[in-house]
Amino acid sequence: MDTLILNGHDLTLQDVYDVAYDGRKVEIAADAYARLAKGREIMQELSKGGKAIYGFNRGVGQNKDVTIDEDFMETQNRMMLRSHSLGLPPFNTDEEVRAMMVIRLNNMLIGASCASDDLANSYRDFLNHGITPRIPRRGAVGEADITTITHVGLAFIGEEDVNYKGKVVSAKEAMESEGLKPLHLQLKDTHTIMLSNSQGEGTAAILVHEVENLVKMSDRIFCLDYEGLNGNIEPMREDVNELRGLPGQIRCAARCREDLEGSYLYSDNRPEHALQDPLTFRGGFIITGAVEDALDYVKKFLSIQINSPSDNPCIMLDKKDVFVNSNFETTSLVIGVEMLAIALAHLSRAINYRLIRMCMPEFTHLPRFLAPRNGSAHGYDEVQNVLSCLDAENRYLTTPSSVDFYPMQGSIEDHASNLPLAVTKCRQMVDNLRYLVGMEVLFASQAVDLRKEDGDYVHLGKGTQKAYDVLRAIVPEMKSNRSVYDDINKAYQLVLEEKFLADGE
Repeated sequence: MDTLILNGHDLTLQDVYDVAYDGRKVEIAADAYARLAKGREIMQELSKGGKAIYGFNRGVGQNKDVTIDEDFMETQNRMMLRSHSLGLPPFNTDEEVRAMMVIRLNNMLIGASCASDDLANSYRDFLNHGITPRIPRRGAVGEADITTITHVGLAFIGEEDVNYKGKVVSAKEAMESEGLKPLHLQLKDTHTIMLSNSQGEGTAAILVHEVENLVKMSDRIFCLDYEGLNGNIEPMREDVNELRGLPGQIRCAARCREDLEGSYLYSDNRPEHALQDPLTFRGGFIITGAVEDALDYVKKFLSIQINSPSDNPCIMLDKKDVFVNSNFETTSLVIGVEMLAIALAHLSRAINYRLIRMCMPEFTHLPRFLAPRNGSAHGYDEVQNVLSCLDAENRYLTTPSSVDFYPMQGSIEDHASNLPLAVTKCRQMVDNLRYLVGMEVLFASQAVDLRKEDGDYVHLGKGTQKAYDVLRAIVPEMKSNRSVYDDINKAYQLVLEEKFLADGE
């Protein structure tokens, strides 16, 4: 994989994933170094001319009225770094932290931050040498993630622990192993490290990636469930969905048609089916389409934020001046994340209703709870308790947190977004949904096997056959009594490892 050249302007979410998941190397564009130098020059000249600059020659927060002398800047940097590093466990994953670091490095290179070259190089070197700071998940309110991402700075100066070669070691030890020296904090470096939304943005980027893949798997397994039901596939027609015009719905319907290509559901000699199915079947792909529509909103604003500065004050290179602002606001993005959570809650509920229906013989014309016909096992009779529990938790997790905040720093910071918390809750929903999707593939495959006993008319679509084969390679058909708990966990693991994605995409 070629080196990613960062310039502050055209970082894509795919670039973030390449760095976060695959360890793609990064380098800093030459013109970006020039912008950093110009920004430092502007801020230093304005400071020498007597202009009060927040976070540079003045303190931060309620201490904005405290003057900082040039001789005191290095000490001030360390004081501020240690006093603001207040995150609480658990810790973000390595992938999340790497996403945070490449995002912050990129938008630092716009030149609005007054960052030293050494600070930019520290981000680059930690990424390229596989040194990942341990960043606590809790403690930031999303109005810049000042209390959590400051732990990155502590790692840069050789303090605290990092993840390195699969172990937790001291930052100093990892840096010595890679021939790196601790960062010497200069000018406005600490303020540049902490005045960023990179925790919320980095974790949101990982969330988007996980939801995109989950939706693809969910659609494929929904189609297998539809085959287990012997459902009416008219609602998936291209012309019907194009007429409606909703982008997510159109994409998901197309994906389902592709997965069902060659399925017995298109055959004229299959058993009689219902004129129309319950909405969670008839419109299942429309529900995942709504998730995709919410994803489009999140990706739109996330792509803007990872290529724009959150710095206060903000250096305007063309005007050779510095202006206070509130560009660290993430309200648009957090609203999108909470909208995504609501969409996922609809998917959660739809899966639950489908699975409850699949256990009803008057609906499926299959044995109750999809049990073996010889009575050797109870089938999935008690799984509904687990479904209900997970869905209740998902409903709880949709409760908005972006409107919950206190005025801070003497009430001057009287707004917040809680973006990191909103993302954390949404990612918990994703993990709950992995279990639900795993249960759906168990139910769907068992229904298909039972239906095959009724005749040889059952043949699966090209995509649903792949999903069925992936499961059956690990979990055999339930023909006798065994632990359903083990089956659920095996199916969950397959979803977690994204084994049901189309053609290994």
